[in-house]
Amino acid sequence: HPHGDQAIYDALTRMVQDFSLRYPLIDGQGNWGDVDGDKSAAQRYTECRLSKVGEEMLKDIEKETINFADNYDGTKKEPTVLPSPVPNLLLNGTLGIAVGMATNIAPHNLTEIMDATIHLINHPKASIDDLLQFIKGPDFPTGGVVYGHKDIVQAYALGKGPIITRAKAEIIEDKKGNFRIVINELTYQTNKATLLEKIAELVKENRIQGIKNVRDESDKEGIRVVIELKKDAQP
Repeated sequence: HPHGDQAIYDALTRMVQDFSLRYPLIDGQGNWGDVDGDKSAAQRYTECRLSKVGEEMLKDIEKETINFADNYDGTKKEPTVLPSPVPNLLLNGTLGIAVGMATNIAPHNLTEIMDATIHLINHPKASIDDLLQFIKGPDFPTGGVVYGHKDIVQAYALGKGPIITRAKAEIIEDKKGNFRIVINELTYQTNKATLLEKIAELVKENRIQGIKNVRDESDKEGIRVVIELKKDAQP
């Protein structure tokens, strides 16, 4: 590829990561990185194949429904366009900068997008408010809570607007009356390791008070960051 193997592998890696894409397009085996910012293993240590969503994006491509053209060096053929039954741009969103242009589209829930699409087909003059009955807002792969319904409506109506998110946490009190804050969902594209370092730094500088300890209990089951509070601290 004219951009080199590494650029292709970086793009492939992101399509595998379930914390980067709401619906990964590639099934991967091996180390493909994590929310702590650790990079994926070298190419020789990983394997991959199309996911079910990825297969749907290429459905019927072999039936000569679209035109093919030579690739950059003329050794292979590639589709000139890629019409897909899967609305990937709405499902997984995108973030990019091109020549004089930039875009930032949030990911969404598959069921909500399909329900809204069916409604729009049956009711071509449906308003934004009508579609918002089906699409409640963005649906990020790492979870979190989206705030500001007015901002969501503005973004959908005008094509731009702020989307404010916060991590999802719960406050737990033990038998001794001590509190701890447990974070089980992060905001999208937040580096967990950097977050923990920042909390520790703020505690050390005394800019945040009342924290006794911070530890990472995350595992394959999901995110779990525990913030233990001092005895006299109130969450």
